[in-house]
Amino acid sequence: MKTNGKVTLDSAASNFASRFSRSGELAAEGGRYIPGGYSRHSLTFGPHAIYVERGAGAYLQTVEGHRLLDFHNNFSCNILGHGHPRVRAALAELVERGYSFGNPMQHEHRLAAMLCERVPSVERIVFSCSASESCLSAMRIARANTGKDLIAKFEGGYHGMGDDFMLSLHPFRELFPGPAHNPIAVPNTAGIPRHVRENVVVLPQNDLESCARILRARADETACVIMELQTGAGGVITLERDFVQGVRELTRELDILMVIDETITLRAGYGGMQGIYGVQPDLTIFGKMIGGGVPIGAVGGRADLFRMAEEGMIYHSGTHHGHPLATAAGIATLEVMDQAAYGRINAQAARIRDTLGTWAAGKEFPFIMYGVGSHLGYEITDGSARTYRSCRDMIRRSVEPHMQTFAFEMANRGIFPMYRGQIALSEPMTDADIETFIGTAQSVLTDMFTG
Repeated sequence: MKTNGKVTLDSAASNFASRFSRSGELAAEGGRYIPGGYSRHSLTFGPHAIYVERGAGAYLQTVEGHRLLDFHNNFSCNILGHGHPRVRAALAELVERGYSFGNPMQHEHRLAAMLCERVPSVERIVFSCSASESCLSAMRIARANTGKDLIAKFEGGYHGMGDDFMLSLHPFRELFPGPAHNPIAVPNTAGIPRHVRENVVVLPQNDLESCARILRARADETACVIMELQTGAGGVITLERDFVQGVRELTRELDILMVIDETITLRAGYGGMQGIYGVQPDLTIFGKMIGGGVPIGAVGGRADLFRMAEEGMIYHSGTHHGHPLATAAGIATLEVMDQAAYGRINAQAARIRDTLGTWAAGKEFPFIMYGVGSHLGYEITDGSARTYRSCRDMIRRSVEPHMQTFAFEMANRGIFPMYRGQIALSEPMTDADIETFIGTAQSVLTDMFTG
């Protein structure tokens, strides 16, 4: 579908380059030492990242002096926005006392207790510096406890940058190989050894019959199934409740551990997506928001699965694991994000999703919004559907040039979404901020699709 409005990809990109010209210069300068200009390739927003000077509440200030309403929030990490006073106070208190020791501090205990209280499936928990590391730990725990080697993951599922997980995420916006009911593992980066691909079973989303067939054939070899109940980097695809409960029953039957990755979805509700669905996995991954913006990850689960770690048979250690700054900031964040805070932020997200979805359908614009909780997906599609059940649906129907146009123009008009078609809200956002997002999105879409 072509746009016929006054905003085109060329005009939006040109305005972006002009508006964020200093960011472009800094990316080029950084590229003299760092490939691409910065260490996180995912920060690129079209030609380059937008560099910032500071953040406060729901807003960013760029190096060009522009104020952006932040609907990116560091890929959903900053559920309290920027510089929340409770987090700042927790960090300042630690800076005075010292914050890097070869000794534990009590913050780690408190954060562990809070997560175990919120998520009943978690009886024991260990921390790391990122969810990527914790996914690797979960894989080791599963293999050690089951004596099996294979890992099963879903198409579109992202579980960090470990070799075993960098498969079948979103292969460069092209269709996945193999039929939908029998997907084939495809690397998302160069450098994945062939033997790693052979150790990973790839499953289709929201297709229990096919999952059962695939897992039954490899049950004697498969240690665990790892899954996001609502995907992140692979597009905001929500796994259906009945499907998830079916996978839980299947894994129990086949003696395969179920691992739910709540790195992003802990922001969906007080007890994460597993709490919303009423399902209890064997292991759970945490990250992003549980560190209040400071790097952290964790894996928790059934107490018996951690017995080998207690006995020293499973190694889990790292210089900065359980870091006081991260755990202190995490405690402050979880204290703020009580049931009432979740209710408010989720209601704001639902208002954006439902208002824009209904409006776009009425205008016959090929724009959809979807998702559970305060992390939502949006797509400009080929017009063939208004819902997605799998990442294959999304990739097949999304119109990439229109997505780029929308992202550029939202940034040009003072809104910072995720370039990949997602938004994440933060607790400081006001009703006026929500109206600003809705109105700006309507204005951009109108200028894209009407003359």
